Amino acid sequence: MLPAIALGACSMAPKYVQPAAPVPTSWPVGDAYLTQSESELPLVSYKDIFRDARLQSLVEQALVNNRDLRVAAANVAAARAQVRVTRANQFPAVGISGSATDSETGGGFGRNGMNYALQGGISSFELDLFGRLANATQSQRDTALATEASARTVRLGLVADLAQAWATYAADADLLKVAQNTAANAKDSVRLSGARLKGGIAARTELRQAEQVLETANGDVASQTAALAQDVNAIRLLVGADFDTTLLPAGIDEVNGSLGEVPAGTSTQVLLRRPDVVQAEYQLRAANADIGVARAQLFPTISLSALIGFASQSLSSLFDAASRTTTLGADGSWSVFNAGGRSANVQVSKAQRDAALATYEKAIQSAFQETADALADQGTLTERLRAASAFTKAAQDTATLTEATYRRGIVSSLDNLDAQRSLYSARQAEIAVRLAQANNRITLYRVLGGDQATATPSN
Repeated sequence: MLPAIALGACSMAPKYVQPAAPVPTSWPVGDAYLTQSESELPLVSYKDIFRDARLQSLVEQALVNNRDLRVAAANVAAARAQVRVTRANQFPAVGISGSATDSETGGGFGRNGMNYALQGGISSFELDLFGRLANATQSQRDTALATEASARTVRLGLVADLAQAWATYAADADLLKVAQNTAANAKDSVRLSGARLKGGIAARTELRQAEQVLETANGDVASQTAALAQDVNAIRLLVGADFDTTLLPAGIDEVNGSLGEVPAGTSTQVLLRRPDVVQAEYQLRAANADIGVARAQLFPTISLSALIGFASQSLSSLFDAASRTTTLGADGSWSVFNAGGRSANVQVSKAQRDAALATYEKAIQSAFQETADALADQGTLTERLRAASAFTKAAQDTATLTEATYRRGIVSSLDNLDAQRSLYSARQAEIAVRLAQANNRITLYRVLGGDQATATPSN
């Protein structure tokens, strides 16, 4: 029987050749981009990028407790088991059956007799002459590897999502402080405007305008208080359990100071290791093997059987040589005509392979766009942050000088209120840019997809 197993060496699947990546070999250059290092395939761990011990602690908890990861792990386990199920068809199945029968003749007045039988062996084993079973196993193996790559995508996304939620909390905490400070200053302006109104040196419109600034800030305080609570809820969902709130950052500057640089290298070959691209390639490999399965179904199938049995009217003589029977056989079948169904099935598998190829190429193209966009953002964020900081500083000086001259009666209340509004907006805009800077590094970590620490653990 072992020589028969070895006969299954022919494969009808096309030889797989990795398609060329349909993107430029290097990253875009220009005013929006920084010069990248010469490292071709930079390898990182999330701990290299997210250096704050508090965030690392949250990530470690999430990698254990997050329910999406548990679903992904279960899918990987099922896919690995399915490979074993499919592969088992390539080997003979050995079975044993036994029976004991009490027979009676003559309407109860004849002689009774017992018959014992035992049979075992290989009832039907298909010779895989054209590689149908082997290609089916290969397809299932590639599907399982695609599932493992999908699990890596989930793990990588979880780390990035948690880092973004952590940074968002920090930015919202800063926005709450700005709103609270603005509300406190606006309250002083309302008090001063009220006093000026009572003294007859200000119009009621001055008081109302000051109240508008105050209530805008009060509304923002309420909104940011809710946002912080929602940020905590988002982090709790990602972690998959309750967590110590002392692990949360105090402000966005604290976050940016703890983030490491994400190396992109100079070659776009780095995109081929992204787990979603790896998943698409394994799905392409599986579709390629499915063509071999469909082609093999065009040819005859041959099955072997080898049975040995014993039959006797007495247990004591069941295993005597005279009671033994041996059966060896071979069956062949070939569908001569089925209205072109099997040929059409080959065309179906080829079309599915073409679709998988397009999906793989689209995955690489999408990865290139996402990374190029993030690199363009990276190249301009330094100038955007410089401009935002300078604007905030100028707005702060303007507000300070305008308030001083307003208290002396040199400028109008409208000028003072405009200066306060401008400062408030400038502070909010600067925090938004600082959050964008943090998110840019997190996005580069996600889109480059080279974190070996998020590899699917083996069972």
